[in-house]
Amino acid sequence: MFIGLDLGTSSLKAILIDDAQTVLAEHTVPLTVQRPHDGWSEQDPTSWFNAAEQALAALASRADCSSVKGVGLSGHMHGATLFDANDKPLRPCMLWNDTRSHVEAGEMDANPLFRATTGNIVFPGFTAPKVEWVRRNEPAIFDRIAKILLPKDALRLFLTGEHFSEMSDAAGTAWLDTAARDWSDPLLSACNLNRSQMPHLVEGSAPSGTLRPDLAAILGAQNVIVAGGAGDNAAAAIGAGVIKDGTAFLSLGTSGVLFAANDAYRPDPASGVHSFCHAVPDTWHQMGVILAATDALEWLSRLTGQSAQVLTQNLGSLKPPSQTLFLPYLGGERTPHNNAQIRGQFLHLDHATDTQAATRAVLEGVAFAFADCRDALASTGTRIQSALALGGGARSQYWLQVLATALDFPLHLPKGGEFGAAMGAARLGMMAATGADQSITTPPEIARSFEPDKALTQAFSDGHGRYRAAYQILKNL
Repeated sequence: MFIGLDLGTSSLKAILIDDAQTVLAEHTVPLTVQRPHDGWSEQDPTSWFNAAEQALAALASRADCSSVKGVGLSGHMHGATLFDANDKPLRPCMLWNDTRSHVEAGEMDANPLFRATTGNIVFPGFTAPKVEWVRRNEPAIFDRIAKILLPKDALRLFLTGEHFSEMSDAAGTAWLDTAARDWSDPLLSACNLNRSQMPHLVEGSAPSGTLRPDLAAILGAQNVIVAGGAGDNAAAAIGAGVIKDGTAFLSLGTSGVLFAANDAYRPDPASGVHSFCHAVPDTWHQMGVILAATDALEWLSRLTGQSAQVLTQNLGSLKPPSQTLFLPYLGGERTPHNNAQIRGQFLHLDHATDTQAATRAVLEGVAFAFADCRDALASTGTRIQSALALGGGARSQYWLQVLATALDFPLHLPKGGEFGAAMGAARLGMMAATGADQSITTPPEIARSFEPDKALTQAFSDGHGRYRAAYQILKNL
């Protein structure tokens, strides 16, 4: 048996699979985010450790876990989790959607060494500018930093006592030489840091340690290998079988991701595309990332007092975009704008704009943001022919039809089952524990495909044009 632990922003999910990759048990522990100031987003790392222990105990209560051989880890990327010399957290973790360090990020990005080495813009959400913010604003804490760990790697420290990371997550720090798959000493030095403060690096499918005996005892197991694991999107790709060059998925989660696997390193920082290592050796991936996908719909839900499910039901057949425009920049935007200051907009409201019209505008606005990502990926030479549709937002068939038409390529909805980041983590745990190769990362069965509505693709293309024009007008207001 093998366990996948996926540390999300709102919950930690654990699944137990057998060697046929059948899910035997699963458990989710909710987590909370603290936002003490505008632009801040933090979590207490000890809540992750408690959640993991609860999850392991829950799995053991539902199945005989004595034959567990491997654990894989997945987690939200970019978080700055700072530890002292006694492996105690020095402050709450600054999460991926924490944008307080936009000034520091801009200064780093102005140094050509960062883009040349990492292949990426230094976004405010990345780890390096957050740690620089700590250096400037909390110097007493900065001076005590012994190790800087990403969230899932902080969880690994609790599970194994070891300081390790892997390539896919490390690529989102702004300290990794992405082509060489190693820490960059010049970049660390530019941030007043050194390699001794970084975890050791392994590939995601390689062993990184062994589960502590007291935690293994909860499972009734022994000598449980913990894999390198992956950042959440790379783990989702492993779970969905997106490894070969040209394969892709679209994730409609809290944030939105258009993810394409690559067999070579193809950076283009100016496009706003993330160019990261994949979770298995000699592979890379590109991502267009938008900061609010289902989060935009949840915002409308809070505003209207109607659940997202109620808002998206009974929308009828696909319609061309109306004049009403929604820009989903509720907390800034990454691809392609790298703009932490921009905020969301509703445009062209009139007396006829009701809840249903507003809902359609939100779904269309997120689709146009994905179209921006598609165009950014295309500018690097990556052209997506079709993509799997993953994430909670994929439950809305209307939204998938909007997306397929706005993007002008088919979206394939997998059959029910587990194929996300937790499954990807479990698969990496299987590889690390057994030596299995990438052939175990099979794609899911498809329940339904959503083809672009060719009668409306021009209307959606025109709507995307107005969306892009609106950003250019509003970005300096």
